[in-house]
Amino acid sequence: MSYVISCCSTADMNEDYFIQRDIHYICFHYELNGKQYPDDLGKSMPFQAFYRAMTQGAETKTSQVNADEFISYFTPFLKEGKDILHLTLSSGISGVYNSAMLAKETLEEQFPDRKIYIVDSLAASSGFGLLVDGAADRRDEGKSIDEVRVWVEENKLKLHHWFFSTDLTFYVKGGRVSKTAGFIGTMLNLCPLLNVNNAGRLIVREKIRTKRKVIARIEEMMRLHARDGLNYNGKCFISNSACEGDARAVADLVERDFPNLNGKVVINSIGTTIGSHTGPGTVALFFWGDTRTE
Repeated sequence: MSYVISCCSTADMNEDYFIQRDIHYICFHYELNGKQYPDDLGKSMPFQAFYRAMTQGAETKTSQVNADEFISYFTPFLKEGKDILHLTLSSGISGVYNSAMLAKETLEEQFPDRKIYIVDSLAASSGFGLLVDGAADRRDEGKSIDEVRVWVEENKLKLHHWFFSTDLTFYVKGGRVSKTAGFIGTMLNLCPLLNVNNAGRLIVREKIRTKRKVIARIEEMMRLHARDGLNYNGKCFISNSACEGDARAVADLVERDFPNLNGKVVINSIGTTIGSHTGPGTVALFFWGDTRTE
Protein backbone atom coordinates (compact mmCIF):
# COMPACT_ATOMS: atom_id res chain seq x y z
CA MET A 1 0.00 0.00 0.00
CA SER A 2 1.04 3.62 -0.53
CA TYR A 3 0.28 4.46 3.09
CA VAL A 4 0.64 3.05 6.58
CA ILE A 5 -1.94 2.80 9.34
CA SER A 6 -0.45 3.53 12.71
CA CYS A 7 -1.55 3.90 16.32
CA CYS A 8 -0.27 4.11 19.89
CA SER A 9 0.54 1.03 21.97
CA THR A 10 -2.41 2.04 24.18
CA ALA A 11 -4.71 0.37 21.64
CA ASP A 12 -3.98 -2.69 23.81
CA MET A 13 -3.83 -5.34 21.10
CA ASN A 14 -1.15 -8.03 21.07
CA GLU A 15 1.99 -8.15 18.92
CA ASP A 16 0.73 -10.95 16.66
CA TYR A 17 -2.40 -8.95 15.88
CA PHE A 18 -0.43 -5.88 14.78
CA ILE A 19 1.85 -8.00 12.60
CA GLN A 20 -1.01 -9.93 10.98
CA ARG A 21 -2.98 -6.75 10.26
CA ASP A 22 0.08 -4.77 9.11
CA ILE A 23 -0.57 -2.02 11.65
CA HIS A 24 2.34 -0.05 13.06
CA TYR A 25 2.48 1.30 16.62
CA ILE A 26 4.55 3.59 18.81
CA CYS A 27 5.06 2.91 22.51
CA PHE A 28 4.04 5.04 25.47
CA HIS A 29 6.27 4.81 28.58
CA TYR A 30 5.74 4.00 32.22
CA GLU A 31 7.77 3.86 35.41
CA LEU A 32 7.60 1.10 37.98
CA ASN A 33 9.29 2.03 41.27
CA GLY A 34 11.30 4.68 39.45
CA LYS A 35 12.56 2.46 36.60
CA GLN A 36 11.33 3.38 33.12
CA TYR A 37 9.94 0.83 30.66
CA PRO A 38 8.30 1.05 27.24
CA ASP A 39 4.62 0.15 27.11
CA ASP A 40 5.50 -2.52 24.54
CA LEU A 41 2.56 -4.93 24.77
CA GLY A 42 3.99 -6.85 27.70
CA LYS A 43 7.34 -7.73 26.12
CA SER A 44 9.56 -5.90 28.63
CA MET A 45 7.41 -6.98 31.54
CA PRO A 46 4.64 -9.59 31.42
CA PHE A 47 1.27 -8.17 32.38
CA GLN A 48 0.79 -10.57 35.28
CA ALA A 49 4.13 -9.47 36.77
CA PHE A 50 3.20 -5.81 36.30
CA TYR A 51 -0.16 -6.12 38.05
CA ARG A 52 1.32 -8.29 40.77
CA ALA A 53 3.87 -5.55 41.47
CA MET A 54 1.08 -2.96 41.68
CA THR A 55 -0.82 -5.15 44.13
CA GLN A 56 2.32 -5.39 46.25
CA GLY A 57 2.57 -1.60 46.45
CA ALA A 58 4.80 -0.64 43.53
CA GLU A 59 4.60 3.01 42.45
CA THR A 60 3.69 3.64 38.80
CA LYS A 61 3.90 6.71 36.60
CA THR A 62 3.14 7.08 32.89
CA SER A 63 4.38 9.39 30.14
CA GLN A 64 3.07 9.95 26.64
CA VAL A 65 5.01 9.91 23.38
CA ASN A 66 6.63 13.30 22.75
CA ALA A 67 6.98 15.18 19.47
CA ASP A 68 10.63 14.22 18.90
CA GLU A 69 9.76 10.54 19.30
CA PHE A 70 6.98 10.90 16.76
CA ILE A 71 9.36 12.58 14.32
CA SER A 72 11.85 9.70 14.64
CA TYR A 73 9.04 7.16 14.28
CA PHE A 74 7.29 8.77 11.27
CA THR A 75 10.41 9.73 9.27
CA PRO A 76 11.34 6.24 7.91
CA PHE A 77 7.82 5.80 6.46
CA LEU A 78 8.01 9.18 4.76
CA LYS A 79 11.46 8.46 3.35
CA GLU A 80 10.01 5.27 1.83
CA GLY A 81 7.51 7.48 -0.01
CA LYS A 82 4.54 6.40 2.11
CA ASP A 83 1.76 8.53 3.54
CA ILE A 84 0.71 8.11 7.18
CA LEU A 85 -2.65 7.77 8.91
CA HIS A 86 -1.95 7.78 12.65
CA LEU A 87 -4.67 7.39 15.27
CA THR A 88 -3.88 8.59 18.79
CA LEU A 89 -5.18 7.69 22.23
CA SER A 90 -8.17 9.88 23.18
CA SER A 91 -7.41 13.54 23.84
CA GLY A 92 -9.88 13.23 26.71
CA ILE A 93 -7.33 11.28 28.74
CA SER A 94 -3.96 12.17 27.19
CA GLY A 95 -2.13 15.00 25.45
CA VAL A 96 -0.50 12.68 22.92
CA TYR A 97 -2.63 14.05 20.05
CA ASN A 98 -0.92 17.43 20.48
CA SER A 99 2.53 15.80 20.40
CA ALA A 100 1.68 14.01 17.16
CA MET A 101 0.37 17.24 15.63
CA LEU A 102 3.62 19.06 16.48
CA ALA A 103 5.56 16.30 14.74
CA LYS A 104 3.26 16.50 11.73
CA GLU A 105 3.86 20.24 11.36
CA THR A 106 7.63 19.76 11.44
CA LEU A 107 7.65 16.84 9.00
CA GLU A 108 5.32 18.47 6.49
CA GLU A 109 8.05 21.05 5.88
CA GLN A 110 10.58 18.29 5.16
CA PHE A 111 8.21 16.10 3.13
CA PRO A 112 5.78 18.49 1.41
CA ASP A 113 4.60 15.81 -1.05
CA ARG A 114 3.53 13.35 1.64
CA LYS A 115 0.21 13.16 3.49
CA ILE A 116 0.39 12.95 7.27
CA TYR A 117 -3.01 12.57 8.93
CA ILE A 118 -3.35 12.59 12.71
CA VAL A 119 -6.74 11.50 14.06
CA ASP A 120 -7.89 11.81 17.66
CA SER A 121 -9.55 8.44 18.23
CA LEU A 122 -11.57 9.61 21.27
CA ALA A 123 -11.03 5.98 22.28
CA ALA A 124 -8.87 3.94 24.62
CA SER A 125 -7.57 0.42 25.22
CA SER A 126 -9.00 -2.27 22.92
CA GLY A 127 -11.80 0.14 21.94
CA PHE A 128 -9.06 2.20 20.35
CA GLY A 129 -7.90 -1.13 18.91
CA LEU A 130 -11.34 -1.86 17.47
CA LEU A 131 -11.35 1.51 15.70
CA VAL A 132 -7.89 0.85 14.23
CA ASP A 133 -9.12 -2.61 13.20
CA GLY A 134 -11.97 -1.00 11.25
CA ALA A 135 -9.52 1.32 9.50
CA ALA A 136 -7.35 -1.66 8.52
CA ASP A 137 -10.42 -3.44 7.12
CA ARG A 138 -11.13 -0.50 4.81
CA ARG A 139 -7.49 -0.30 3.74
CA ASP A 140 -7.57 -4.00 2.88
CA GLU A 141 -10.71 -3.38 0.80
CA GLY A 142 -8.60 -1.01 -1.31
CA LYS A 143 -9.80 2.29 0.14
CA SER A 144 -7.47 5.28 -0.18
CA ILE A 145 -5.92 6.98 2.82
CA ASP A 146 -8.37 9.85 2.43
CA GLU A 147 -11.35 7.50 2.33
CA VAL A 148 -10.16 5.65 5.44
CA ARG A 149 -9.54 8.89 7.28
CA VAL A 150 -13.07 10.08 6.52
CA TRP A 151 -14.51 6.74 7.65
CA VAL A 152 -12.65 6.95 10.98
CA GLU A 153 -13.84 10.50 11.64
CA GLU A 154 -17.44 9.62 10.73
CA ASN A 155 -17.57 6.45 12.82
CA LYS A 156 -15.37 6.92 15.89
CA LEU A 157 -18.29 8.05 18.09
CA LYS A 158 -20.17 4.87 17.17
CA LEU A 159 -17.60 2.85 19.07
CA HIS A 160 -18.77 1.99 22.59
CA HIS A 161 -16.55 1.50 25.66
CA TRP A 162 -18.07 0.12 28.87
CA PHE A 163 -15.85 -0.58 31.89
CA PHE A 164 -16.28 -1.90 35.38
CA SER A 165 -13.85 -2.37 38.24
CA THR A 166 -13.97 -4.74 41.18
CA ASP A 167 -11.01 -3.03 42.91
CA LEU A 168 -11.19 0.71 43.63
CA THR A 169 -7.71 0.96 45.15
CA PHE A 170 -6.01 2.53 42.16
CA TYR A 171 -8.97 4.69 41.18
CA VAL A 172 -8.65 6.26 44.63
CA LYS A 173 -4.87 6.49 44.34
CA GLY A 174 -5.16 8.27 40.98
CA GLY A 175 -7.80 10.69 42.23
CA ARG A 176 -10.63 9.37 40.07
CA VAL A 177 -12.53 8.26 43.19
CA SER A 178 -12.34 10.03 46.58
CA LYS A 179 -10.92 8.19 49.58
CA THR A 180 -14.29 8.32 51.32
CA ALA A 181 -16.17 7.02 48.28
CA GLY A 182 -13.54 4.34 47.80
CA PHE A 183 -13.80 3.19 51.41
CA ILE A 184 -17.60 3.09 51.31
CA GLY A 185 -17.57 1.42 47.91
CA THR A 186 -15.22 -1.29 49.14
CA MET A 187 -17.29 -1.87 52.28
CA LEU A 188 -20.50 -2.16 50.24
CA ASN A 189 -18.85 -4.23 47.49
CA LEU A 190 -19.70 -1.59 44.89
CA CYS A 191 -18.42 -1.98 41.32
CA PRO A 192 -18.64 1.28 39.34
CA LEU A 193 -19.79 1.00 35.72
CA LEU A 194 -18.15 3.58 33.47
CA ASN A 195 -18.06 4.49 29.82
CA VAL A 196 -16.23 6.84 27.46
CA ASN A 197 -18.35 9.82 26.44
CA ASN A 198 -18.38 11.81 23.20
CA ALA A 199 -15.41 13.90 24.38
CA GLY A 200 -13.33 10.78 24.94
CA ARG A 201 -13.44 11.07 28.74
CA LEU A 202 -14.11 8.28 31.22
CA ILE A 203 -17.40 8.86 33.08
CA VAL A 204 -18.91 6.92 35.99
CA ARG A 205 -22.47 6.00 34.97
CA GLU A 206 -23.70 3.63 37.68
CA LYS A 207 -22.59 2.16 41.01
CA ILE A 208 -23.59 -1.48 41.14
CA ARG A 209 -23.37 -3.78 44.12
CA THR A 210 -21.62 -7.13 43.55
CA LYS A 211 -19.52 -8.38 40.67
CA ARG A 212 -22.25 -10.74 39.45
CA LYS A 213 -24.66 -7.86 38.91
CA VAL A 214 -22.16 -5.58 37.18
CA ILE A 215 -21.18 -8.40 34.78
CA ALA A 216 -24.85 -8.78 33.84
CA ARG A 217 -25.29 -5.01 33.57
CA ILE A 218 -22.32 -4.42 31.25
CA GLU A 219 -23.67 -7.04 28.84
CA GLU A 220 -27.09 -5.38 29.09
CA MET A 221 -25.49 -2.13 27.91
CA MET A 222 -24.38 -3.91 24.78
CA ARG A 223 -27.93 -5.16 24.20
CA LEU A 224 -29.20 -1.60 24.64
CA HIS A 225 -26.64 0.16 22.45
CA ALA A 226 -25.22 -2.33 19.90
CA ARG A 227 -25.84 -1.69 16.23
CA ASP A 228 -28.94 -3.72 15.23
CA GLY A 229 -29.43 -4.89 18.83
CA LEU A 230 -29.22 -8.65 19.30
CA ASN A 231 -28.68 -8.97 15.53
CA TYR A 232 -25.32 -7.23 15.91
CA ASN A 233 -22.88 -8.73 13.42
CA GLY A 234 -19.76 -6.72 14.12
CA LYS A 235 -16.68 -7.58 16.16
CA CYS A 236 -16.52 -7.44 19.94
CA PHE A 237 -13.31 -6.88 21.92
CA ILE A 238 -12.77 -7.12 25.68
CA SER A 239 -9.73 -6.03 27.66
CA ASN A 240 -8.93 -6.79 31.28
CA SER A 241 -6.35 -6.09 33.95
CA ALA A 242 -5.35 -9.41 35.53
CA CYS A 243 -8.94 -10.65 35.84
CA GLU A 244 -9.41 -12.83 32.78
CA GLY A 245 -12.03 -14.95 34.55
CA ASP A 246 -14.30 -11.91 34.84
CA ALA A 247 -13.58 -10.99 31.21
CA ARG A 248 -14.46 -14.54 30.16
CA ALA A 249 -17.74 -14.33 32.07
CA VAL A 250 -18.69 -11.21 30.09
CA ALA A 251 -17.57 -12.80 26.82
CA ASP A 252 -19.70 -15.89 27.51
CA LEU A 253 -22.81 -13.73 27.94
CA VAL A 254 -22.08 -11.80 24.76
CA GLU A 255 -21.47 -14.93 22.72
CA ARG A 256 -24.68 -16.45 24.09
CA ASP A 257 -26.92 -13.46 23.33
CA PHE A 258 -25.38 -12.24 20.05
CA PRO A 259 -25.37 -15.24 17.70
CA ASN A 260 -24.36 -13.18 14.63
CA LEU A 261 -21.08 -11.85 16.02
CA ASN A 262 -18.22 -11.52 13.55
CA GLY A 263 -16.12 -14.26 15.13
CA LYS A 264 -15.62 -14.98 18.81
CA VAL A 265 -15.11 -12.23 21.37
CA VAL A 266 -11.43 -11.23 21.41
CA ILE A 267 -10.00 -10.87 24.94
CA ASN A 268 -6.87 -8.75 25.43
CA SER A 269 -4.90 -7.44 28.39
CA ILE A 270 -5.14 -3.82 29.45
CA GLY A 271 -1.64 -2.53 28.84
CA THR A 272 0.76 -0.98 31.30
CA THR A 273 -0.09 2.65 30.50
CA ILE A 274 -3.82 2.43 31.11
CA GLY A 275 -3.31 -0.30 33.70
CA SER A 276 -1.11 2.05 35.74
CA HIS A 277 -4.27 4.05 36.40
CA THR A 278 -6.83 1.25 36.72
CA GLY A 279 -4.78 -1.33 38.58
CA PRO A 280 -5.97 -4.94 38.51
CA GLY A 281 -9.67 -5.85 38.48
CA THR A 282 -10.96 -3.83 35.50
CA VAL A 283 -12.91 -5.31 32.58
CA ALA A 284 -13.78 -3.29 29.47
CA LEU A 285 -16.25 -4.20 26.71
CA PHE A 286 -16.08 -2.70 23.20
CA PHE A 287 -18.52 -2.89 20.28
CA TRP A 288 -20.09 -0.81 17.49
CA GLY A 289 -23.38 0.85 18.31
CA ASP A 290 -25.42 4.04 18.36
CA THR A 291 -23.64 7.41 18.46
CA ARG A 292 -22.08 8.22 21.83
CA THR A 293 -23.40 11.30 23.59
CA GLU A 294 -22.56 13.16 26.77
